Amino acid sequence: MTIIQLEYLLAVANYGSFSLAAEKCFVTQPSLSMQVKNLEEELGVIVLDRSKKPVLPTDAGLAVIRQAKEAVQAFAMVREVVSDLQNEISGTLRLGVIPTIAPYLLHRFIPDFVRKCPKVELQIREMMTGDIIRALDRDMLDAAIMAGGTSPEGIREEELFNDRFFAYVSTDHPLCQRSNIRIEDIDVRHLLLLSEGNCLRDQVIELCQAQKNIARQYSFESGSLETLMRIVDNTPNLITIIPEMVADYIDEKHRPQVKTLAKGAASRKITIAVRRTYVKRSLIDALKESVMNVARN
Repeated sequence: MTIIQLEYLLAVANYGSFSLAAEKCFVTQPSLSMQVKNLEEELGVIVLDRSKKPVLPTDAGLAVIRQAKEAVQAFAMVREVVSDLQNEISGTLRLGVIPTIAPYLLHRFIPDFVRKCPKVELQIREMMTGDIIRALDRDMLDAAIMAGGTSPEGIREEELFNDRFFAYVSTDHPLCQRSNIRIEDIDVRHLLLLSEGNCLRDQVIELCQAQKNIARQYSFESGSLETLMRIVDNTPNLITIIPEMVADYIDEKHRPQVKTLAKGAASRKITIAVRRTYVKRSLIDALKESVMNVARN
């Protein structure tokens, strides 16, 4: 039994496909399949049900996979300990970022991180919160930058900074004449929301105490905050909620449409989420430092 065999087994379990697992592991499918088969023969059990689409673990396979995860993590920890002793930050960091953060934060901290950690291969994927949680659980991501309070048990969140909410209103909206807006003054019938699956949508609904099934004048929903703001720009009497990191990039022409929300708790916490068993501590610390450096500026 080898670490390679266990890594290939976990890849098939994660992706549900021998061909996709082989592609992600940068090996040929016959080579990967042979290693998994050799593992099954050595253990004397079938660990994967190949008749299922996607490929699923057998009952015995589930038990083996649990132990394989621990073994692979322990193996990675050996490298991490040696890197720490050598005072070197290296390896691969697979990072997920939610769509309401990625366009406004990635370009700000990546140059600093790459400069300080030249031996780290940074792999970034923009993903919805639910997909990030599943990817962390399946060891398909190492860490994620996301809104706090959305992770289940087994995932640890480390706070980075606070991201306040602002209202963005149409120029002819009655609230546009105010310097700040009370939450209770927002007519949710004219409130534009992100589409289902965006955690910011749920946070805005909770903030405005809006019912998910309330009748709205406009039922348009989008996965892009930029799209929502352009609709607000060109449609009378609309409003949407945006985070501070988005407000920072609004030009002078549209700056008067950004309104402070008169509520102290109107914000979200931006966090780094990792599995509780994650071993690449030095990588996470370096990432956290780079993000917090730009957040303070």
